[in-house]
Amino acid sequence: MKAVVYKSTGSWYSVKTEDGTPYNARIKGAFKIEGLKSTNPVAVGDLVDIEDGDLENNVMITNIYDRHNYITRTSPHNKNQHHIIASNLDQCVLVATLREPKTSMGFVDRFLITAEAYHIPAIIVFNKADVYRKKEIEHFEHFKSMYESVGYKVILTSTVNGQGVDEVKDLLKEKITLISGHSGVGKSSFINIIFPEKNLKTKEVSGWSGKGMHTTTFAEMFDLPFGGKIIDTPGIRELGLVDISKQELSHYYPEMRDTLQDCQFNNCLHVEEPGCAIKAAVESGKIYADRYVSYLNILGTIEESYK
Repeated sequence: MKAVVYKSTGSWYSVKTEDGTPYNARIKGAFKIEGLKSTNPVAVGDLVDIEDGDLENNVMITNIYDRHNYITRTSPHNKNQHHIIASNLDQCVLVATLREPKTSMGFVDRFLITAEAYHIPAIIVFNKADVYRKKEIEHFEHFKSMYESVGYKVILTSTVNGQGVDEVKDLLKEKITLISGHSGVGKSSFINIIFPEKNLKTKEVSGWSGKGMHTTTFAEMFDLPFGGKIIDTPGIRELGLVDISKQELSHYYPEMRDTLQDCQFNNCLHVEEPGCAIKAAVESGKIYADRYVSYLNILGTIEESYK
C-alpha cells in the first residue's frame, strides 16, 4: 500500500494513504539511498510503501520511492552529513522580514542557491509589512526589483492586516510547497490564517538577541483546504550549502548563468581574473552589485576541500 510521509520525529513517522487514512509508521530495517549521506533516511514528502505492523494503526515502511527532487541542508550536528528538509516539491516559499527580526540578504541568497541547485522554483515573501517604516519599504522595493529581474516572485505581506495573503494563497493552490525561513518571521502566523483550527504555536521575537524563538520542532505537511499541500519547517538559523563547489556557485545565480561563457577563462571564479564577463556585467549595471557582493561573501565561506 502506498502512502506519503507527513511528519518525521526521528524514529516515528506520520503517513497518509492515498484515500487519506493516517498511520503511525516505523522503518523496516536500514534504508540507504545510494550516494546520499543523509542523517534522515525518510523525509517529509516521500512516497513510500507500507505494510501492517504489530499494533492497530501502526505500520512498517518497507520501501521509499525515488524522489523527483528534495531540498537539503548541512546537518546541524555534523557538517559532513546532510539533513533532507523535504522531498517531492513543486515550489518553495522563503518567508523573510526586514525588521523584527531582519533577514540577511546572505540568508535569502543561500536559500535561493539551494533551491536552484535542486531545481525547485522559489518565491520570496517579505512579511510584517505592518511594522515597516519608510526605510524598510525602500529596501523592499529594491529587493523586489533585484530578485524579480532574475526571475523570482516577490510578495509583501502582513499577517496582521492580511496584506498580500490572498496572493500567496493563490500561488499555493494545487502545489506541494515548502515554507521556510528564520524563526520569528511569521511562518506559523501565516499558516494559522490558512488553518485557523490548527492554532500553531507562535512566539515573540527574543528581545535580547533580536532572533526568533524556535516554535516548530519537526517538518510537517498539511493538506490545504483549497487544494495542495504545504510543508512547515523548523525555523532555520543558518543554511549551510551542501556539495556546492566554488567553481559551481555562479551557476546557481540565474543572472550569471547566461554570461559565464563569455569569461576569458573556463575556470573563472569572477574575483580577480582578467577578461571576466561577470565583473564587466556588474560594472555596466546588468548584474546588481548587491548580488555580486553576496556571491563573493558566499564564495569565501565554501571550504577549500570543495574547490
